[in-house]
Amino acid sequence: MASSVLAGLGLGLSLIVAIGAQNVFVLRQGIRREHVFAVAAICAVSDLVLIVVGVSGIGLVIGQVPWLIDVVRWAGAAFLVGYGVLAARRALRPTGEVLVTGDGGDSAADVPGPSADGVGTPSADGRGASVAVEARPAIATRTTLASAVLTCLALTWLNPHVYLDTVFLLGSVANSHGPEGRWWFALGAGAASLIWFFALAYGARLLGRVLSTPRAWRVLDGVIAVVMLAIAASLVLPH
Repeated sequence: MASSVLAGLGLGLSLIVAIGAQNVFVLRQGIRREHVFAVAAICAVSDLVLIVVGVSGIGLVIGQVPWLIDVVRWAGAAFLVGYGVLAARRALRPTGEVLVTGDGGDSAADVPGPSADGVGTPSADGRGASVAVEARPAIATRTTLASAVLTCLALTWLNPHVYLDTVFLLGSVANSHGPEGRWWFALGAGAASLIWFFALAYGARLLGRVLSTPRAWRVLDGVIAVVMLAIAASLVLPH
């Protein structure tokens, strides 16, 4: 039992820790402090569903329909290209957005701007704590919950690697642990997803000070654009 759980935990982490479109999006939302719990929860729950599908043997049935993976592959590549182009546009046409935080407050979109004298005025952060609002450009727009959820779902379910790794590979390894051991293996893999996505989403807040300038956000968006476009190319180009 314990060995199956640990094996599932280890394989689960090895499959999801690698840099990918989903992880990059979770990281960006965590840094921006926007809908962090919802994004992490969607990724974790989606992984749990895919793990159950693979362990239950349904993945073997899906494997008999190769054209389905091709459809997902091209749809995922198209979505990643679109997302990458938007990130590249943000990098080339900066909006001056930064992450302005005070004593544990939320993102700059949640606090008022500086006073007329340019020094800044104290305000409440929504929990009654006082924060100092710095006199610099704030994030102009805030991603809506619906937009974040839809993007997260697309990055998760339109990624063919999710099916190849989580459903087929992980499901195959799980079934090698026997009728009972496979579900303990699934428990370990599911725990790996929960730990990783919530740690990544909430741990990203530690980068808040690093991304306190518009140039830092341009660099981040540039990296995101490169990663998204590279993954899209890897999906459609022959290996």
